[in-house]
Amino acid sequence: MDDDEIESDAWAADPGPTAHVPFPASAAWREGDHPGRRRFANIGDLALEADPLGTLPSVRLAYETWGELNKAGDNAVYIAHALTGDSHAFGHAEEGHHTGGWWNSMVGPGKPIDSDRYFVVCANVIGGCQGSTGPSSPHEDGRPWGSRFPYLTLRDMVRAEIALTERLGIESWRLVTGPSLGGMRAIEWAAMAPSQVRAIAPVGAAAATTADQIAWCTPQLAAIRADPRFRGGDYYDAPDDDGPHIGMGLARMIAHATYRSEGELNSRFGRSYQGDEDPIGRGGRFAVQSYLEHHARKLARRFDANTYITLTEAMLSHDVGRGRGGIEKALAGITIPALVVAVDSDRLYPVSNSELLDAHLTGSYGVKLVHSDVGHDGFLVESGQLNAHMEEFLGTLG
Repeated sequence: MDDDEIESDAWAADPGPTAHVPFPASAAWREGDHPGRRRFANIGDLALEADPLGTLPSVRLAYETWGELNKAGDNAVYIAHALTGDSHAFGHAEEGHHTGGWWNSMVGPGKPIDSDRYFVVCANVIGGCQGSTGPSSPHEDGRPWGSRFPYLTLRDMVRAEIALTERLGIESWRLVTGPSLGGMRAIEWAAMAPSQVRAIAPVGAAAATTADQIAWCTPQLAAIRADPRFRGGDYYDAPDDDGPHIGMGLARMIAHATYRSEGELNSRFGRSYQGDEDPIGRGGRFAVQSYLEHHARKLARRFDANTYITLTEAMLSHDVGRGRGGIEKALAGITIPALVVAVDSDRLYPVSNSELLDAHLTGSYGVKLVHSDVGHDGFLVESGQLNAHMEEFLGTLG
């Protein structure tokens, strides 16, 4: 569900003193501070699915583009990011972006999604904390939305992306693709705007969020809300070192354990101790505990707790069959070509989720497996296999 996990392989046994940098309650990611390569589209008021009478006013989307739209206007590809991603799918690390592009292995000159051939667009979702309207954005009264920010669904996110499509003058996307949360949005795109999507490629995704996935997310949300420094969601005026970093860290540790496989954690760490620490009655840590704490600190330093809650709850809302006669009927109505990719060791979005998609998507030609010992994060780690599947699929589209 995350797209920061590619950094996992760079983890060191001792992350060093930077691991103790205090969590910025607002400054590091307050929307609009570091535009970098980002552009901004004002799409106006957005009607919300869960509140038919309500709207999210004056919505702005941060987005990035690579390549050029051709004269025929038929070479546009939309990249939908995962849970803690942003618009920076491709490029170097730069101001406002903690790393280089999160999908550098897939996007760029000479890559499967070739920016010399395609016009590639990636936007930060509404509810996000990297330039798009979200809980840290100013309300009409000038103060951050905070606890007042409305509940969003994946369909709200896609509706905003559809509005961006129209602002960019794109009649239809040659492909909408993305991993995890992005893959689920690709499915919703095909159901909501079939005339604007010519193919989809959901990676490590599902037709609907399952009870098991909801169960894993529930303690993450509870951990953030239980942090006294969360202040009910209104913590933006707190000093930079006084945000809900403990709750965010706990949420991240729970989530990260689901992104990796049992086999990978056992083979990588086993029961080894963290350096010279002795965890048996001496207050030390096992190496795997240090690993999880390291990733907890990283996310807490760069991501907004309210956004984490907003996007996670939107993900839990995902059910392509809701109001469409059920999953099978909704998927059967999607007749465009579909590349369905699963990681064989994924325990969060297991292969069975992709098999369900394949069984009912008319344009799917079998589940394409990525073999990995890593688990859900395999969609980032095993770039060679995933790239081969994407390149072959794009070749069939002409």
